Amino acid sequence: MAAKQKILIVDDDTNISELISLYLTKECFDTMTVSDGEAALSAFDSYRPDLILLDLMLPGKDGYQVCREIRARKDTPIIMLSAKGEVFDKVLGLELGADDYMEKPFDAKELVARVRAVLRRYQSPGSQGGAEDTRIVSYPDLTINLTNYAVTYMGKPIDMPPKELELLYFLASSPNRVFTREQLLDNIWGYEYIGDTRTVDVHIKRIREKIGDHEKWKIMTIWSVGYKFETSEA
Repeated sequence: MAAKQKILIVDDDTNISELISLYLTKECFDTMTVSDGEAALSAFDSYRPDLILLDLMLPGKDGYQVCREIRARKDTPIIMLSAKGEVFDKVLGLELGADDYMEKPFDAKELVARVRAVLRRYQSPGSQGGAEDTRIVSYPDLTINLTNYAVTYMGKPIDMPPKELELLYFLASSPNRVFTREQLLDNIWGYEYIGDTRTVDVHIKRIREKIGDHEKWKIMTIWSVGYKFETSEA
């Protein structure tokens, strides 16, 4: 029998954290709840969660700081929870490395769906299929392997969270084709994202910071439309 996936719930509202825990437990997840930033970092080391549900407004270290410190250690997926619905808060959370952002109050079924969707993107390499499932795109000095979630740039491995890698792979798989932000959201996130299409811009920005432009290829911004992976070899 497979081990249950572990979810760390970080929220100083015990009623909310207990309710989330109840729903996730019913869905066969193992959960742990903590109520402040320091406890979250301690639990991260001892509990070793597969995913973290992280409230922004915490006593002591807030959710942004906790997210920043966790991202400095590991790429464990993080879904931020907040009563703040401003675009600035969402974009800041995503820029710090969060994988998703949900506004309170939220529907419990949607939360479970979001958790499952994010975890699918962090599945262990090799957990599905055989050689025929290998999905790799290569360009000069760039290789994107979606089978084992690896990116190599200029001969060196690049640390890239799943959503960034999937977005890069999706664009690179269709060189010189323009995709709107809405199309990218639908194909990469797999559900209707609550917020706006700036999440695509945030992820593109982070990808560009890691791989930059190449004389043979680059990610092009198509103003007011979206993006394309432009290559002279297509």
